[in-house]
Amino acid sequence: MIRLYDWLSGFVPEAIVISNRERLRAAIGAFAGIALTAVSTYLITGELSSVPYLIAPMGASAVLLFSLPASPLAQPWSLLGGNLVAALVGVTCAIWIPNPMLAASIAVGASILLMLCMRCLHPPSGAVALTAVLGGPAIHALGYWFVAAPVALNSVILIITAIVFHTTTRHEYPHHARHRKKEAANETIPPELRFGFTTDDLNEVLKENNELLYISRDDLEKLFQQTEMHAYRRRFGEIKCRDIMSTEVISVEFGTELEEAWALMRQHKIKALPVVNKSNLVIGIITQIDFMKNANLEVYDNFEVKLKQFIRRTAGHHADKPEVVGQIMSSPVVTASADMHIIELIPLMTQGRVLHHIPVVDSEQRLVGIVTQSDLVSALYHGRLANLRTLGLSS
Repeated sequence: MIRLYDWLSGFVPEAIVISNRERLRAAIGAFAGIALTAVSTYLITGELSSVPYLIAPMGASAVLLFSLPASPLAQPWSLLGGNLVAALVGVTCAIWIPNPMLAASIAVGASILLMLCMRCLHPPSGAVALTAVLGGPAIHALGYWFVAAPVALNSVILIITAIVFHTTTRHEYPHHARHRKKEAANETIPPELRFGFTTDDLNEVLKENNELLYISRDDLEKLFQQTEMHAYRRRFGEIKCRDIMSTEVISVEFGTELEEAWALMRQHKIKALPVVNKSNLVIGIITQIDFMKNANLEVYDNFEVKLKQFIRRTAGHHADKPEVVGQIMSSPVVTASADMHIIELIPLMTQGRVLHHIPVVDSEQRLVGIVTQSDLVSALYHGRLANLRTLGLSS
């Protein structure tokens, strides 16, 4: 009995983990999509009573477009291309194959093959092919016009409705996949990919499984990365930026002279200065690298001489060279919130160029501290030790 129960339980899917608001949003979207598609098709076709204003497969398409908008099967080309291909194949089979059962079987199979080849797989399109074959005299009388109206017309209107609806409700649709350039075998792995799994790892696993998924590779990778981050948070505890940041922050303003800023760095033995405005809002950051880059200090010959020439203010007349912090600072600047978990700093410190200093701001975006890579490494190290002691794995 237990085995039978376990086998039968496989027929019931796991609970859908979304909010009631999202469920209602999907239902309203499907209602609007089908209603507008039907009314618009009816108004466009006018007196052509032989043309159905709506075909049944559009209901299944609405489920995908409004409930699973991120799925590769719900993207505009999947819907439009899949429906057009299936309609063409279905009409052709209905005309040339007298036996309806054979025509329907070939229509669905050929449609799937072509959709896979053309990267426009859309499950409801299988029903479009069946409709073309088994739709009855009214559909057969349309011939290849069935492809244009109602199939193409229904598809385009439903896609437009979905785009407008998702944009209005602040959801991404169409779902844009990231385009990656193929990395050379000897290319250095970006810092953010040096821990956990890589894109190549995920691609290899997908190849090994050799099955289509309802979720795109990019979304799957994003979910895995978020899961990893959640696991790190659980292992290291709730250590926030406010717990590790330096609160005695030396900052400068846009109009601070370069010579003064450099003197502050030397005096306090720091390598970066947040740049704030009169309201203490962070507007940029200036680092030793900014000084070196703008002073063309690519070599260390006469370093001090060249630097003094660069930062010394030209008295008495306007100079073309930079004279204040705002002219050479990096802006916009990456910031972290005081309540951000320290694990979330890892991708921030590896975006684009490696960031060694991240200003920390409060809920009103005012500067309250700064976190360095050394602060982060120390926190992760001590957090790991604390976790090991809790598990009894460290003396």
